[in-house]
Amino acid sequence: MKKAKGFTLVELIIVLVIICVLTIIAVPMYKSNTRRAMATEGKALLALVNTAQKIHFAEHGSFLAVPETSVNTDLDIDARGNKYFTSFSVTVNSTSFAAATTGTGKASRISLSLTGNIAEQPVIKEAGY
Repeated sequence: MKKAKGFTLVELIIVLVIICVLTIIAVPMYKSNTRRAMATEGKALLALVNTAQKIHFAEHGSFLAVPETSVNTDLDIDARGNKYFTSFSVTVNSTSFAAATTGTGKASRISLSLTGNIAEQPVIKEAGY
């Protein structure tokens, strides 16, 4: 009598359980990493706004308010080449400014904001999910 070739039902179930456990662990980690990678683009945009505002302040003695836009020639910022964060806005008071950007597409739930002034290091805050 020949021995049958193949896998037993128990072996297949064990493999299926292992795959399910790995999937349960891997998918949330993957989503978290992709979200963090998308947010990096927005943080880079806000860092560019911060630098441009400080240069503008040094040259003109005031910060520049910017309505929601993708391009600002006064600050020399063009966000149209970005994939997820393609626009930004800046509000100004006498001694500081606040910049904000919201993601588009897959990053639409990510909102970033920055509050800066000439003396302190800016802090980028992330909201949404």
